Amino acid sequence: MRITCTSAVAALLLAALTACGPTADTGTDTESGTPTPKASAAGEAAEEPSADAKSSGTLPDMVGKGLQSAQDEAQAAGFHLLTSHDALGRGRNQILDRGWKVCSQTPEPGTHATDTEVDFGTVKLEESCPEGGDQGEPEEAGSTMPDFTGKSVKVARQALDGSTGITVDDVSGQDRMVLVESNWQVCSTAPAAGERLDGQPVTIGAVKFGESC
Repeated sequence: MRITCTSAVAALLLAALTACGPTADTGTDTESGTPTPKASAAGEAAEEPSADAKSSGTLPDMVGKGLQSAQDEAQAAGFHLLTSHDALGRGRNQILDRGWKVCSQTPEPGTHATDTEVDFGTVKLEESCPEGGDQGEPEEAGSTMPDFTGKSVKVARQALDGSTGITVDDVSGQDRMVLVESNWQVCSTAPAAGERLDGQPVTIGAVKFGESC
């Protein structure tokens, strides 16, 4: 009789433990038996604007403005890679920006990436913009002597190979020293324009701009 009671108690305990044990997570609502949808991420961030949209800006038309004003306006529009050059092709540096004005700009006005380099072609305030268009920077001379007539001595020197020996003579008859080469224009070269250029020394005859050769 004692054994039978013990067995009955053990059976009752086993049933109780089975009833109270954890149920498997089936991913369903225990009352309705339907799947419980997963909650979506709260506060999902709005779509970021594209990199192109972030880095684009409208470049104004700067032609006719002072160089300093043009640079300030370009920076205000988001363009910070700015450069400038002598539109007359004399190779002068724009040391005092307020003393120069804009004749041309690259790129043209419009929408561009703000990391685009903006280049202003300029002349001094008292000068006129070149009628034939921006003279630009000098191109490197090849195996033939270019025609440097009317160009600055500085431009001619920049175009010739750096190893070339160059002598500059004042051909005005005043025997002056040529110090600031961007203020002197080429009248002649030896070798002459069109002749073979293969490393021989070069002689440049020059006068100051505004003077006749």
